[in-house]
Amino acid sequence: MVLREKFVVCCVMKNKVFTLEIEKSAQGGDGFAHLPDGRACFVQGALPSEKVIAKITESKRDYTKAETLEVLVPHSLRVAPRCPYYGQCGGCSLQHADFSLQKSMAEESIRDTFRRFAREELPENFVIHSGNSWEYRNRIRVQKNRENVWGFRAKKSHQILPVAPTCPILVPKLREFLKSPEALAIQAQELQVFENGNGEISYYYNGMSNQEFSEKSESVVEIAGKKIHSDASVFFQSNLGLLPILVKRVLEEAGEGSLLVDLFSGVGFFATILEDSFEKIIAVERDSGCLRHAMKNLKNSAEFITTPAEDWLQENMVSKNATLIVDPPRTGLPQSAVEVLLKSSLLRLIYVSCNPVTLARDLKLFKSGGFSLDSLEGFAFYPQTPHLEMLAVLSRK
Repeated sequence: MVLREKFVVCCVMKNKVFTLEIEKSAQGGDGFAHLPDGRACFVQGALPSEKVIAKITESKRDYTKAETLEVLVPHSLRVAPRCPYYGQCGGCSLQHADFSLQKSMAEESIRDTFRRFAREELPENFVIHSGNSWEYRNRIRVQKNRENVWGFRAKKSHQILPVAPTCPILVPKLREFLKSPEALAIQAQELQVFENGNGEISYYYNGMSNQEFSEKSESVVEIAGKKIHSDASVFFQSNLGLLPILVKRVLEEAGEGSLLVDLFSGVGFFATILEDSFEKIIAVERDSGCLRHAMKNLKNSAEFITTPAEDWLQENMVSKNATLIVDPPRTGLPQSAVEVLLKSSLLRLIYVSCNPVTLARDLKLFKSGGFSLDSLEGFAFYPQTPHLEMLAVLSRK
């Protein structure tokens, strides 16, 4: 009966409208407030310190979600969104906040995340590196609508909005290409496109011939004196303007040594950047397409392993003489991988993360095994969104 009553209360709450005082920003960019009944409420489109009228869109026993209907008292750094599709497109969600406010919101959220998940207080001088807040994105995935225009999916919908040719976060060369005769002539529903930082465009779609793949998909990015081979079908960082800062910090933290192990190595990006500083390189990547490029990017002395990182770790103990760099997906390191590393004699770990929550979760596990956090910094690779990349350096004696 109690559960039934709670279910009825939740159903009644949905679509109800409240006037809310936004207390702070939450992970994901929403505003955080409390309802009159004390439950937490995550308010889409609201900024810290604002007073808003919001409608409940989802109601659970312990928390609710809402969307902003009207801003009664706006934040001083609230701005007009630059894109006419803002609010409809499923991409950017923070164009209503000045970029300086976006960074401070991210910092507040990161501090709270590490406090709750890792029991770690971040230093006062915690840094979030950033570059251009507009026209920064070099890599995208687009779909074509019925009017033969490339675009992005609408929020919570399969509708394709014709936003891509005018999207303000794309580098100009990408926008130009997406409305070019070449792009419009491509007979595909979905297209992956990459601009290599020098104005050269590569693209990939399912079903393209081997010859077209060779001519149109392959790309080369020059960074830190290295030429990194890739193609538009595999993952590569989407913000090439900010990437050199991350590379510089990784080079500084990695130093020199006898062995570098690069888990989730992709096309061997970090291994290639660091190979001159280490006597031996082991690159571990499950995607054979990525490793094909890694073999071009790295010297012949490197060892390439085509297997999931967690499987390789089960069979290969990482020694204390190794420097380990990991760049896992948003889900973070598999628990089995963390368990093996804690049992190893590894002394130093460089962790590049695209999800602060899973990084904080993994940090808590590493701390239980004697590791401490030497440094942590953020990288705003995706302005106008709540996404933040992190660089963490861990060590133990």
